[in-house]
Amino acid sequence: MTKARIEARFAALKAENRAAFVTYVMAGDPDYATSLEIVKGLPAAGADVIEIGFPFSDPMAEGPPIQRAALRALDKGMTLARTLELVAEFRKDDQATPIIMMGYANPLVRWGYAAFARDAAAAGVDGLIAVDIPPEEAEPLADALDAADMSLIRLATPTSDDDRLKIVVRRTSGFVYYVSVAGVTGVKEADAEVVAPNVARVRVASGLPVAVGFGIKTPERAAAIARVADGVVVGSVLVDEVAAALALNESVTGRVLSKVESLAKAVASARRDSVTA
Repeated sequence: MTKARIEARFAALKAENRAAFVTYVMAGDPDYATSLEIVKGLPAAGADVIEIGFPFSDPMAEGPPIQRAALRALDKGMTLARTLELVAEFRKDDQATPIIMMGYANPLVRWGYAAFARDAAAAGVDGLIAVDIPPEEAEPLADALDAADMSLIRLATPTSDDDRLKIVVRRTSGFVYYVSVAGVTGVKEADAEVVAPNVARVRVASGLPVAVGFGIKTPERAAAIARVADGVVVGSVLVDEVAAALALNESVTGRVLSKVESLAKAVASARRDSVTA
C-alpha cells in the first residue's frame, strides 16, 4: 500500500477531528528482539503512525538520548538490513499502520537509492525521512521512492521562509514534518502558540498534513500541539524510557508502551477537551 497507507490514516484522523500520534523508536534499541516487541505493541498503545530510526554513528540532528540509542543499537549489531527485517516482521500482523523510516544518507547511498526503495517497499515501509539530504540533492532519491510508491517526507523548520518552503515541499508527499525548535531533538520544548502560525503556513505551502516534532515530552505539551497540528511526533522521551528501564532493570517494553499510552490519550482527547472546556 505504501503511500496510500499514510494518506488513508491522516484522512481517517481528520474525519475524526484528531491529530495523528506519531511515535519514534530506534530500531535495535536496546536489541533487535526488544525493539520488535516494542514496535508490535505501539498500535495497541495508541500510535497512529510509527517512525523507525535506523541507527547511524553520527546522527547530526539528534540530541543525546537518540544518539545514545543509536550507539546501543549499533553495539548490538543492528543494521539497515536488519531494520527492514524488523519492519517485515511487523507487517506479518499489521497491514494498516503506516511506517516511516528516518535516518541519514550514508547507509542509503551505500545500499543504492533504487535498491533501497524497492527493498523497503517490499518490507512494508511507506515513507522515508532522510535528514541530511537537502532538496537540491534529493532528486535521485525522490525518483527512486516514486518508482516504489513510497513517500519522501521532508523537514520544515522555524527558519524556513516562504521561498525556502516552496523548495522544501516540492516532491514531498504523505505529510510534512515540522521541526518545532531550532536545534537537535530532545533539548528544547515546543511552544504551541509559536508553532501554530508556522504549521498553518507549511500546510498552505504543501497542501499536506503537518506533523510537529522535537521538544514534545509531556502529555500536556502533546495535547497543546495536537490542537494546532495534524500530527504530534514524540521520540526522545520514548528513547529515554528505554535507557531508564535498562538502568533500573525493568521491562523495557512495558515502560515504553506505558509512556506511549499516556501520551496517546492526551493527543486523542486534545481537541475534544478544548471544545468542552
